Amino acid sequence: YSGTLDSGSQVVNSTKDRKERIGKIYQMHANKREERPTAWAGDIIAVQGLKQTTTGDTLSDPAHPVILESMTFPEPVIQVAIEPKTKSDQEKLGVAIQRLAEEDPTFRVFNDEETGQTVIAGMGELHLDILVDRMRREFNVEANIGKPQVAYRETIRGKVEKLTYVHKKQTGGSGQYAKVVVTVEPLELAADGPTYEFVNAVSGGRIPKEYIPSVDAGAQDSLQYGVLAGYPMVGVKLTLVDGQFHEVDSSEMAFKIAGSIVMKEAARKADPALLEPMMAVEVTTPEDNMGDVIGDLNSRRGIIQSMEERSGARVIKALVPLSEMFGYVGDLRSKTQGRASYSMQFDSYAEVPQSVAKEIIAKATGA
Repeated sequence: YSGTLDSGSQVVNSTKDRKERIGKIYQMHANKREERPTAWAGDIIAVQGLKQTTTGDTLSDPAHPVILESMTFPEPVIQVAIEPKTKSDQEKLGVAIQRLAEEDPTFRVFNDEETGQTVIAGMGELHLDILVDRMRREFNVEANIGKPQVAYRETIRGKVEKLTYVHKKQTGGSGQYAKVVVTVEPLELAADGPTYEFVNAVSGGRIPKEYIPSVDAGAQDSLQYGVLAGYPMVGVKLTLVDGQFHEVDSSEMAFKIAGSIVMKEAARKADPALLEPMMAVEVTTPEDNMGDVIGDLNSRRGIIQSMEERSGARVIKALVPLSEMFGYVGDLRSKTQGRASYSMQFDSYAEVPQSVAKEIIAKATGA
């Protein structure tokens, strides 16, 4: 890499194909900043004046635009409901959420349709604690925070071949008609790969081309709410193998409804399972406390991956379900007299043991 960046210069956001102008350039020193007229290759700086640039975008010389490889951000694994205390806080919360989401791609927000609550999601307890604290300090938002909820997922373990569904409403006037035949099977989940795949294997014009995307869209809508406990479904491959349409009564909406219902029916028959986020946990502890730490991790359904020595201390690496890690910082402190520390990050999704899954499903469905 080479080149310089001057304050006041024009650049292009190659990712979004938008022009930007650099305002002031700052060299950051913790919470202090030093203004600089120019930045050189290799410098880590902060700039003012960018209006349409977000995390992960590439800025370059307008005469030589380039796009660097985009960053892949993990999906949130924990969420809490947040409820503003007053109407004034409600307005400020909207601004705070927008600003925080712009700078942190691992922070997500959505509305729970059942409860009407605003839900914020992130990468762990500490991540959400920091975000809520920033809302209070930087945006003066006072809010009540719910208990952390784990972002479970659902998947399928079996294959269902040539399942047929006919959506038919023909009672006079303009009706609805769509027939679909699908095969549904598990899709292997890769770290940054897709969680759903749609394959169109219809031949001979059995379903007109304009209706095919509607079947796909309906299936994807259905995957938002799984059949076990209502969690999003992942690891699903759907192949549309055949179907039928009606010259008058078929429509995009009819095929979308058919796609949604056949996906739900297939999921029920394809041996559905519950998945939970597994965290890669690394604990650094004195050797005297190693037995207690390992025993505690085992009691949390942890899987010990390795143990090594580092700078006179023992480092234990394990995979532990996120649901078992709530309150871990306090427990670790008490078991080691405050002499141990730990870090954790999302690793992967794994199937929940049957005994645990029953409890989670019962709680989610109220059964």
